[in-house]
Amino acid sequence: MENTEQTLNFEHLTTLNVSIENHIAHIQLCRPEQLNSMIPAFWSELPEVVQAIDFYSAARVIVISSTGKHFSAGMDLSVFAQMAEDFRGEPARRAEKMRRSVLQLQDSFNALEQSRIPVLAAVHGGVIGGAVDMICAADSRYCTEDAFFTIKETEIGMTADVGTLQRLPHLIPQGLVRELAYTGRNWSAKEALSQGFVNQVFEDQQSMLKAVFVIAQTIAMHSPMAVAGCKEMLNYSRDHSVQDSLNYMATWQAGMFQLPDIQESMKAAKEQRLPEYKALLQMHPMMKTK
Repeated sequence: MENTEQTLNFEHLTTLNVSIENHIAHIQLCRPEQLNSMIPAFWSELPEVVQAIDFYSAARVIVISSTGKHFSAGMDLSVFAQMAEDFRGEPARRAEKMRRSVLQLQDSFNALEQSRIPVLAAVHGGVIGGAVDMICAADSRYCTEDAFFTIKETEIGMTADVGTLQRLPHLIPQGLVRELAYTGRNWSAKEALSQGFVNQVFEDQQSMLKAVFVIAQTIAMHSPMAVAGCKEMLNYSRDHSVQDSLNYMATWQAGMFQLPDIQESMKAAKEQRLPEYKALLQMHPMMKTK
């Protein structure tokens, strides 16, 4: 953590535990008795934490994991109960309010994608409904042998609406996405690995977290500027043509390609030591929303 101890305070959180050490932020879902279902507080706490870590450059990698038997049972029934209250009143205004509600839920997971910091999801047990939406917004996914994934929304009579259907087709074949969405069947860790949805499968959570933190530490050793540039370019290229992406890359380099980190890398190699890079600058206070 880089001189932000007095700024960040996560003691008020009710759905997440957060720790930051060696430039790695560990966010844990912490309601195991309730299968880490996503109650209303979760949808504001997750983006609050991710945006605060990014805003203050408090870490260089974020690892998301969970506690208990399952990663998450997805959206809690209390959220559906709240949304049911929106189905009252004049149809146009009711629909406009509903649309804004869905956009707010989407923004909770958009925060993972929009952060300058790579996000690694380490999941176990059931990854259901909204939990699939969430990890689709991560940069990389890892799971245990007992993990299974379910686009649960179809089974309960609705269309998944906070990211799965938009991001998953960029991660696995279209035909498989459609099968999973139409049927709502469980998707095993083995199948997820074979289709490239997860990077690796581990015997248990302990071995998974150990390995994922090694990956996170490797990322954290690199220039934060270079890593942030990689994430920006990869996200942009997913949504644009090759030519547009190349043009954006050239424009990015015109401003972001500077020598200090390169010189530090070369000096460290010559001196046979690990490079020491400066953190990304904190965002301007006017940009802080919470």
